[in-house]
Amino acid sequence: MTTTGEEDTVARGGPWWWSRRRSAAFDWSLGLVSAVECAVEGVPFAGDAGIPVAAGVVFGVLAGSVLVVRRRWPIAVVLVAIAITPAQMGFLMGIVGLYTLAASELPRRIIGSLAGMQLVGTLIVTFVQVRRSMARGSLTLGDWFVPFAAITTSLGLTAPPLLLGMYVGARRRLMESLRERADSLERELQLLAERAEERAEWARGEERTRIAREMHDVVAHRVSLMVVHAAALQAVARKDPEKAVRNAVLVGDMGRQALTELREMLGVLRSGGSGVRAASVPSAAVTLVAEEGEGPCLEELEELVGQSAAAGMVVELSVEGEARAYAPEVEQTAFRVVQEALTNVHKHAAGAKTRVRLAHRVAEIAMQVENGAPPEVGSASSAGLPSGGNGLVGMRERVVALGGVFVSGPTESGGFRVSAVIPAS
Repeated sequence: MTTTGEEDTVARGGPWWWSRRRSAAFDWSLGLVSAVECAVEGVPFAGDAGIPVAAGVVFGVLAGSVLVVRRRWPIAVVLVAIAITPAQMGFLMGIVGLYTLAASELPRRIIGSLAGMQLVGTLIVTFVQVRRSMARGSLTLGDWFVPFAAITTSLGLTAPPLLLGMYVGARRRLMESLRERADSLERELQLLAERAEERAEWARGEERTRIAREMHDVVAHRVSLMVVHAAALQAVARKDPEKAVRNAVLVGDMGRQALTELREMLGVLRSGGSGVRAASVPSAAVTLVAEEGEGPCLEELEELVGQSAAAGMVVELSVEGEARAYAPEVEQTAFRVVQEALTNVHKHAAGAKTRVRLAHRVAEIAMQVENGAPPEVGSASSAGLPSGGNGLVGMRERVVALGGVFVSGPTESGGFRVSAVIPAS
């Protein structure tokens, strides 16, 4: 990342107020040249002022060396240059000081005032010196030459450094602005990259949750029925061979159906179906239940209830309202809620009477699975079905993702009720 301002000064490591050692060396060189110039110009100044030559030289050295601090105190440098203008000293210091002042961050009114003072001072001194030279006979030109020489000299010593300094200052400010914008853009890009990584991590978490939910819904119900049938098969194997054969056939059918659904799901994962794409965008979380290919629908609900009845559950299905077609994710969610609720009955209330209700309404579809108290309250199924505690969580996630409402809890009669309402569109 680029550095600006104080960070840039620290990074470059110049002495005192200089940002770079090269700048310090350049200013010291200018100060030395200016001191030598003023020292040389101090000799005639000492003669005109009637002071010792050594004093004039020392005065010139001290005045010229002020140019060293031009970056730190440009106003002081310009004021010293204006002050020694009547002594015809410090021409280099005046030019360089005015350039530094114009390139600085000082207000324009201060720059204009000091530039005007230096212009007027140079104009007056030049006017007096040229007029004195003409009076002595050194110049034989007309009277028009005095103002012309004064104006031309003052403008020549003031306007070029002033304009150049203003241009350099404006360009420097532009570069600093562009550098700050680049830094800001780099920070924004870094922030966007961090947010993208967070969104990707969120998407991976959502996809893992979706896959776990799908695996649970597909496997838990089929395997639960297989375990129930296997337990019944073990109980009647010797007493009723024909019933044992029927249970064995049902176990095989359940296994094949579970394998078929797993194969379809794995095919979706390998091909990068819509579920994976939806998980990569937070705003599309409501489509996480969508799958590629054929998924369960409400037309298969009667078959689902029949499978539970074949496993020994006393279950009743009632449908209210006129059946109609819904969005695939709505039908899949409704089917999965009923499927998981029946699976929980097999696990936790084996032998309990169960009622499944499905209501087609104008703008929504509602479902309810309610079971009574099991024959032996507080006991688990005779098949010993395990429970991971994820069924109700998965149902709630599916329903809420579609903007629906999910409620579950025990009933007063000792049973359990699962209810869900899903918007039809």
